[in-house]
Amino acid sequence: MTSNGGTATLTGERADLLAGLRKARHFLRYTVRDLTDEQAARRTTVSELCLAGLIKHVTEVERRWTAFIVDGPAVMEEDGDWASYFRMEEGETLAGLLDAHAEIARRTDELLAALPDLDASQPLPEKPWFEPGARWSARQVLLHVIAETAQHAGHADIIREALDGAKTMG
Repeated sequence: MTSNGGTATLTGERADLLAGLRKARHFLRYTVRDLTDEQAARRTTVSELCLAGLIKHVTEVERRWTAFIVDGPAVMEEDGDWASYFRMEEGETLAGLLDAHAEIARRTDELLAALPDLDASQPLPEKPWFEPGARWSARQVLLHVIAETAQHAGHADIIREALDGAKTMG
């Protein structure tokens, strides 16, 4: 990391991780361009997924996993209806969900710049899908967030194409 007039410029691995995450975020956000709230909330496949719900879900995933880097597995405890993170609820707007996503993205970017050690790890929550006693480093968490965001950007592209024929790529 180097200093650039008071702002940190990431280099090396951190710059690469941030570039990958920003690219995945861009494709996800680009997919919802020019949509109304009604369009963003519409299901276009047999799945329960909608575009606004994917934005909401990815925001929550990034929020929880970056909190895990700092505070450990306790922040991963489910609070409420996890399925609600996949749909746009009454009173929510696409603009509001995008603003929340941008805020979490900003915090993650700052965390990545400030982390003293990407090898620092936390024990994973005790869940059947995690190996007992396993730990993830900050690096592994960031790679997971990138993969999750990219995967859901692909889902969003399919949903958007079914909605109105628009494509994110191609």
